[in-house]
Amino acid sequence: MTEAPITCRWDGEAMVPVSQFWAARADRQFVVGETYRIVEHHDRSANSHRHYFACIHSAWQNLPDQLTEIYPTAEHLRKKALIRKGYRDEREYVCATKAAALDLVRTIRPLDDYAIIEARENVVRIWTAKSQSVPAMGAKAFQKSKQAVLDFLDDLLGVERGATAKSEAA
Repeated sequence: MTEAPITCRWDGEAMVPVSQFWAARADRQFVVGETYRIVEHHDRSANSHRHYFACIHSAWQNLPDQLTEIYPTAEHLRKKALIRKGYRDEREYVCATKAAALDLVRTIRPLDDYAIIEARENVVRIWTAKSQSVPAMGAKAFQKSKQAVLDFLDDLLGVERGATAKSEAA
């Protein structure tokens, strides 16, 4: 099991834990004389996270009526936007027949209400949204996916790029 990152400060010669608490954690977690790789960690901003979800909710509330069947909730909107912008996992199943492919679609559809499932001839493609949770997506990847989703929302609503984000910034 991986421990949480230990907060350190570069003193010009070494990475030094910033407090006794972190020094004790380092003593428990690491072995003196071993070599470890250090990766810079950027915490995600809670404000950015809240802003993002507020923008999605606002955009969902402003959807034209004809889109509410495709996006019945703000979470459907977020996940389908992630999928459409490439933040997705893709699976493809080749079935024996077109009828078998349609049967597979009917079987899979109830398992993930947010997935986009497409059958073409005897091939079924399933796209599911990547998780934006903190463990699954670091700060930089989250920011890129957030911007991609906000751009998708602006395009969907037919507004200038950046308008959805600005409407919730106030």
